[in-house]
Amino acid sequence: MINIVLFGKPGAGKGTQAEFLKEKYNLTHLSTGDIFRFNLKNDTELGKQARVFMDNGELVPCEVTTAMLIDEVKKHPDSAGFLFDGYPRTLDQAEALDKFLPTIGSSVTATIALEADDEILVKRLLERGKTSGRADDQDEEKIRVRYQEYNEKTAPLIGYYKDQNKFYAVDGIGTIEQITERLTSVIDNL
Repeated sequence: MINIVLFGKPGAGKGTQAEFLKEKYNLTHLSTGDIFRFNLKNDTELGKQARVFMDNGELVPCEVTTAMLIDEVKKHPDSAGFLFDGYPRTLDQAEALDKFLPTIGSSVTATIALEADDEILVKRLLERGKTSGRADDQDEEKIRVRYQEYNEKTAPLIGYYKDQNKFYAVDGIGTIEQITERLTSVIDNL
């Protein structure tokens, strides 16, 4: 079983790239954004808890996010592997994932970060916000709050996964095809 953690700042292209990677490697794509939206749309208890934080551009607490993710993983017992998109985002979440995966006989294979300049990403998100309808993509101030959260809480994952020899950085600027090629080069050489 191959399990890839794909991370990067909002707008880095995780969702776009995940679509290609899940097909190429037959992985179950678990996007915390999609999982959150499902829980919000269906007004689940976890969704209600998450809404308060998301509306303010803050990361949802580890316990809520992890509970949502575990519920989703359990829906796919026959998966060949998972592509985690947007999870983990904090050291607590990374530790929770490392604790959970062995219960299903697995572990994180690699963590790949899509890296890009903040100003380019802000422009991407504002453009996406024009068509996505997502309020958090239409407000530059909220976008920058999300980046601050990322820098404070997610960036430390680099060291965590480097210590496990599971971290790979990929340039997230270029055409979709160029970025996909960079990602597949990393995965094919694991």
